[in-house]
Amino acid sequence: MTPNPSPLPDRLLLQRIAHRVMLERGLEPDFSGPALAEIQQIHGPAAADATVRDLRALLWCSIDNDDSLDLDQLTVAEALPDGATKAYVAIADVDALVRPGSALDAHARRNTTSVYTAGAIFSMLPEKLSTDLTSLGPGADRLSVAVEMTFARDGTLKRAVHFRALVRNQAKLAYNGVAAWLDGGVMPAALAAVPGLDANLRLQDELAQKLRLRRHRQGALELQTIQPKPVFSGATLTDLTADAPNRAKSIIEDLMIAANGATARYLAGQHRSSVRRIVRTPKHWDLIVELAAAKGTNLPEEPDAPALESFLLASRQRDPLRFPDLSLSVIKLLGAGEYVLERPGAESAGHFGLAVRDYTHSTAPNRRFPDVITQRLLKAALAGRPAPYGDGELDALAKHCTEAEDAAKKVERQVAKSAAALLLRGRTGERFDALVTGASERGTWVRLLHPPVEGRVVQGGEGTRVGDSFRVELVSVDVDRGYIDLKRVGA
Repeated sequence: MTPNPSPLPDRLLLQRIAHRVMLERGLEPDFSGPALAEIQQIHGPAAADATVRDLRALLWCSIDNDDSLDLDQLTVAEALPDGATKAYVAIADVDALVRPGSALDAHARRNTTSVYTAGAIFSMLPEKLSTDLTSLGPGADRLSVAVEMTFARDGTLKRAVHFRALVRNQAKLAYNGVAAWLDGGVMPAALAAVPGLDANLRLQDELAQKLRLRRHRQGALELQTIQPKPVFSGATLTDLTADAPNRAKSIIEDLMIAANGATARYLAGQHRSSVRRIVRTPKHWDLIVELAAAKGTNLPEEPDAPALESFLLASRQRDPLRFPDLSLSVIKLLGAGEYVLERPGAESAGHFGLAVRDYTHSTAPNRRFPDVITQRLLKAALAGRPAPYGDGELDALAKHCTEAEDAAKKVERQVAKSAAALLLRGRTGERFDALVTGASERGTWVRLLHPPVEGRVVQGGEGTRVGDSFRVELVSVDVDRGYIDLKRVGA
């Protein structure tokens, strides 16, 4: 009798699921032969020329996830008189090595984004580029496209200047370590090793808080969703943990929002077409009004971002446990972000969630193709060259990037569900505390408090409402499809 084959290791199983789902969604998980041949012909980083400013001596640092190697941006700040602050953001010059029309460019153009799954990362660019030659890694001299922004004491942007720069990352830092230090914890070793960087980071943190406060006064929305992060021991999935916001993430988020806005305005000021990132004024505002009314808050009849933000802040303070589920409901009603062609002189739809009118994606070219497009447009404008794309091509690219991003998110969600089912495999009959996140004629869904995963209540879900809490028992899982079936237990 032939023995049953050994089951696949968890990580490999999830990788295979991700590979299959990417193909089903029209994405390419593997690089083509020509792309692999091209990468073999690239032997070093791009060299600087006379037009590139040498800013290697500045106290540049990166802040990203602990395990991130595809470092797209560096930041540094400088205190000015009267409480003003100058901030520099340097973005990896991916275009210097990935040329339009190349096989590498074709792969990036097709997928438009790196796909991050529990089983593997399917990089938009080969790792030789994204984690090395076009990554702003520590101690390496790298080309970048930089923006120098001067802010008044209250965080108002007074001036922005774009240029190409040669930079050197003085310290590779991680969100959690920097956030813990900013909150009074131990200083990370990489930070302590660079004299003066601690004071510089505190200045960046102070500026970021001003920028965030200013944006929220204008109606930027404070939303929080739960993004379970897989924890492996070797190849075995051992847990899923919720990735929480923190002050270090806010530094990068707020400075990148400022840089993206400055870049959008620069291209508009140069009378150049661009690809904007927008979130339209919500069509389903009436449903957001109903959602708020059910929680005792009256919102205006017409879309009002500051009023919605006030409701969200109050809801978070009142019920932080359920706030991620409320955030997800609001996000769905707001509608997805999209990429659109912006012609010179046209009225921008703006980004409702960020409460800004001028916005693009420019700060993550190792991971997103729209950022590569923007970088090429920006470099052409700086050099006084014609744009590398015509309006027709930009319009088609914007639509394709929106569709491919949606496909990538669906892949990531599908694999996340499979990872959740895999973690619970073999735990049939175990009981968990749960919150109702969805209740309709189609069924009832709940989020387990730990691990932070969602499942469907197949028994006992009748009559429940969103926000209810009760105990559930695991009935069954289907790892391949990412199904978790539960039944309500107890009173």
